[in-house]
Amino acid sequence: MRLTLGGGRTRKMSNNYNDIPFGIRIVQKLSRQCCPRLHARRDLLYKVSIFVLTFLAYACYHMCRKPISVVKSVLQGNCSSAQAAQLHEGQDCGYAPFDGPDANKLFSMLDSAFLFMYAIAMFASGFVAERVSLRYFLSMGMILTGVFTYMFGIARTSNIHSLWYFILVQIFAGIFQTTGWPGVVTLVGRWFGKSKRGLIFGIWNSHTSIGNILGTLIAAHYLESDWAMSFVVPGIIIGAVGFLLFLFLVDQPEIVGCSAASVSERHVTNDSDEENDDEEQVRHNAALVVRSGYGIPETEISYRSTPTERTPILARSQSQSHQREHGAGRPISLIDALYIPGVVEFSLCLFFTKLVSYTFMYWLPLYIQSSSTLSPTLSADLSTLFDVGGIFGAIAAGYISDLTGMSATICTGMLFIASPILLLYQQYGALSVSISVLLLIVVGIFVNGPYALITTSVSAELGQHSSLEGNANALATVTAIIDGTGSIGAAVGPLLAGLISTTGWQNVFHMLIIADIIAMLLLGRLVVKEFASLRRSPTRIRIE
Repeated sequence: MRLTLGGGRTRKMSNNYNDIPFGIRIVQKLSRQCCPRLHARRDLLYKVSIFVLTFLAYACYHMCRKPISVVKSVLQGNCSSAQAAQLHEGQDCGYAPFDGPDANKLFSMLDSAFLFMYAIAMFASGFVAERVSLRYFLSMGMILTGVFTYMFGIARTSNIHSLWYFILVQIFAGIFQTTGWPGVVTLVGRWFGKSKRGLIFGIWNSHTSIGNILGTLIAAHYLESDWAMSFVVPGIIIGAVGFLLFLFLVDQPEIVGCSAASVSERHVTNDSDEENDDEEQVRHNAALVVRSGYGIPETEISYRSTPTERTPILARSQSQSHQREHGAGRPISLIDALYIPGVVEFSLCLFFTKLVSYTFMYWLPLYIQSSSTLSPTLSADLSTLFDVGGIFGAIAAGYISDLTGMSATICTGMLFIASPILLLYQQYGALSVSISVLLLIVVGIFVNGPYALITTSVSAELGQHSSLEGNANALATVTAIIDGTGSIGAAVGPLLAGLISTTGWQNVFHMLIIADIIAMLLLGRLVVKEFASLRRSPTRIRIE
């Protein structure tokens, strides 16, 4: 059903009242009776609800990933020294099978089981997300993620010491964690337009750091009393938030009669593009004249133009043209998505940037404890400053991206600065707590800034590239390709860190610096292209 509005616009209404979440139905009834002014501004309120719910959802996903990095020091527990014996007084020294000399290798196996399965399942998750209701997709994913996070914790209360039990729990946790990113990015892409997207996504992407901080603080709180609760509490929280999404998440603007985000906006990148746009508009107007009935039978007119980067990847019929007007379209394949300009470069760049970020995420608390005299709890608390820096980095990268439109250049610049900062932290971070605090925040800014920009604003923009002709269903696939490739790097990083750390932590930092340099070089072609476009046109650049 469509509602006709002024100016010839139409608004698509839900064909099924049952598509509206139960909680939203109750809110709608209450707002009509008690707060008619709020009902009149429902578009804004629904956008706020999507922003908040997706923020909470992905913060919970990251909250459940963090405890394993915090409890490593307790699971490994070495009571050979007097200081360690005093620290673990009243507790067992470690937890089998992680209490042996090969603990770091076993931890690498757990990290790899989660992260490699996450990376593999991410590609399939993008396809599924395009074809199902995202409300059910996210709700079930969060609840099942909570179940397997809980199962890791109850291993202690159930006295389970089998390595395969922990590996299987990590594998299934990795599978269900993949429901998060394609779902939340697609939702934000549907509801929010391209205006100030970098800043909106930069603020919104702080959910990653907020989730890491919450997961660290919760795990650290129970670390020296009962590490099982470090997993049980996050598991319960994410399950509850998943149920909240089931009650209130509206996954399509049309379901509640709101206007969809403008996903087919056209942006001029240079003079030649402007001329092409003018020609397209003239042809479109001519077609409208033919169809308007001025003594001429309605005919179907087809124009062919010289292929460019803006030429549609998919063949488009008249019905698909009609779908484009409403942001619809058939899902695209992986091969089609790889032909979108910039997808390959940003995917490979994210491989190395996520490798660095996740190595910090999974090993930083243990590194701080091993390189200082701090307790496991204080080491975990101090590691949260890396995520605090990540919040500032994500917002700064998004804001500068909005101002310039030069996403590849911004990522390259931040990666260039990150390399020497990593070396400084490795050399001087252990000298004092104050120096460590300062350097951790700065490292977080320049390591997480490019990672956040690529996974949010860049992914959403590539998923709505002009060559897709407004096909909104491509967004989940593009997001899954980029984040899936990055997730392979996220799996490789902690695995290599666990193996290399046995030869010295300085070698781990050398690996991270090399990864940052490679990530920077991979964007070289796009940086050159952005500067070339900047010279041709003084206006801000978009990925077109």
